[in-house]
Amino acid sequence: MIMKKLAIFDFDGTLFDSVDDVVVCFNRTLAIYGFPTLTRDEYIPCLGGNIDDIVSKVLGENNTPQNLEKVKKTYLDFYNDSKKELTIPFDFAHDLLKTLKENDMLLAINSNRLNYSLNEFVSKFFSDIDFVSIEGHDLINPSKPDPFGVKKIMNKANAASDETVYIGDSITDIKTAQNAGIDCVIVRWGYGDENAFAHEYPLEVIDDFSQLYEIFGINYF
Repeated sequence: MIMKKLAIFDFDGTLFDSVDDVVVCFNRTLAIYGFPTLTRDEYIPCLGGNIDDIVSKVLGENNTPQNLEKVKKTYLDFYNDSKKELTIPFDFAHDLLKTLKENDMLLAINSNRLNYSLNEFVSKFFSDIDFVSIEGHDLINPSKPDPFGVKKIMNKANAASDETVYIGDSITDIKTAQNAGIDCVIVRWGYGDENAFAHEYPLEVIDDFSQLYEIFGINYF
């Protein structure tokens, strides 16, 4: 059991299963420009960074500044115009957040997803959850694993490093927590890999949402 005041959650792969909409929109974009399309499994290792990082990895050997910019613009146009019906919260994510809040935990989200997109999904699915802060990527300030967003959240929540825990699914999340000087918990149900699961830094690597109740000392079931 850990005693914390503030829980900061990653978004993609931690609270939301979002990769399938990404696959559809990226493959549509790549096909337009004659670049090879990728499978779902091939996209997953590309995730975790900001939009430029992701496009760069998706393009692979075709990554040039010109290709990156045109693919990014077209992808974002397709993604923003899509209904994004394949992006949904993981089972029990909402119940977890609600229960943590009822037990006086401060909640926040820190993501490399662009701010407007992040707020769109939070408003749609978690409108009844009171987050102390939601920090996405704004293209001006540094993205994860830089601790900029985490530090901003901690300041707003008036939470010290030893009062804060980061919950994510990837190496990027581990490095973000390390750079911020806070503890982290890594989940296996998202888009992480063995590099994250075997890393020595996380307090815990968990398989199921129910384990988070145990970690926070909440008798839910």
